[in-house]
Amino acid sequence: MPLKTFVREIGNISKKSSERKRHKLGLGRAYIAPEASSSSPSSSAGSSKQGQWANLPRELLLDIIQRVEARETCWPGKKDVVACASVCRSWREITKEIVKTPEQCGFLTFPISLKQPGPRDTPIQCFVRRERAISTYRLYMGLSPAPSGDLSKLLLAAKKVRRATSSYFVISLVGDDFSRSSYNYVGKLRSNFLGTKFNIFDCQPPDDSTVRSSFQSCWKTRFKQVPPRVPTSNYNTADISYELNVLRTRGPRRMQCTMHSIPISAIEEGGIAPTPVAFNCHDKDSSSLLDAEGKSARVGFNSTGYGKPLKSVQSAPLVLKNKAPRWHEQLQCWCLNFKGRVTVASVKNFQLVAAVEPSQNVRAVEQEKVILQFGKIGEDIFTLDYRYPLSAFQAFAICLSSFDTKPVCE
Repeated sequence: MPLKTFVREIGNISKKSSERKRHKLGLGRAYIAPEASSSSPSSSAGSSKQGQWANLPRELLLDIIQRVEARETCWPGKKDVVACASVCRSWREITKEIVKTPEQCGFLTFPISLKQPGPRDTPIQCFVRRERAISTYRLYMGLSPAPSGDLSKLLLAAKKVRRATSSYFVISLVGDDFSRSSYNYVGKLRSNFLGTKFNIFDCQPPDDSTVRSSFQSCWKTRFKQVPPRVPTSNYNTADISYELNVLRTRGPRRMQCTMHSIPISAIEEGGIAPTPVAFNCHDKDSSSLLDAEGKSARVGFNSTGYGKPLKSVQSAPLVLKNKAPRWHEQLQCWCLNFKGRVTVASVKNFQLVAAVEPSQNVRAVEQEKVILQFGKIGEDIFTLDYRYPLSAFQAFAICLSSFDTKPVCE
């Protein structure tokens, strides 16, 4: 049987299994079959239905999934790799062993890849589409909408919510579900009244245990019932500040990002940034919200409004600043080398590099390396390129702040 036909058959079986489970359990999203166990009759029944796939030899599974992963290097072909991970638990564990992180391979395969740092050498290239009418912003994988067309892979979506004294962006894995009590919720970006200071909140605590202990959890606003196994906490992982420009002087606006979850040592040679391997906050946080009767408890609003991070005991946090542009005498404008990725002049265009103190002994090459690049290429179309140690979620949240900055910062 050809490999392509074999993978298509696996995908069909996975799809039929998901539909059967959703019909039986009344679930609204895709269901991944658990590992079969002989301890219960229901598990035995599941094993008999998927035994021809779950009981394949490990060496054969490794060979099959390695071939599929090596053949599909971009979306929408990557969905075949995801289909292999959806067959059963044994397939899923082997697929997780084979598929590398974005830092190692430069590709985004699973949803958790959006929380993992990008590659060190070449940036991951994406683009953002803004929909003004509904205040929605969508992050897609690809160089630009033109060559990608309808095959663009949606990575993240954000919706702007206005309040009397502030506004915030809810970031989701899908483009039509922005509820903070949903499985698709991954975090939010919150601004102050002037739109000069922003906080990035992640629904998942930092992966590094030493950094994780230095964070305070910020409970969701409003008193309401929280469904079990749903993210219930927000962790302040980064702060963004724009410099006030009250006199409206010429020149680009200045910004600074303090990444509390990333140590400054991550940009050094051999440095490591926190790399989560699963969305473990769904299971971890929900258990503490169940009372003695098994019902979900009510959680209230933190009076501070923000989860204030404490200083890490290991290293100072990574601080990013926008790269200083140069004044072009002939063009009479401020210029940056975007290497062809930005074609329209805009105050939202920026490049972020590491802000390093002389005492930190970081090489000059690492200080000049552009970690995040954002710029305009058309009407409501922007490019976004990021690299290590930022993740797609962090890069997207930082770029969202440029859409909410008030004129006093421009």
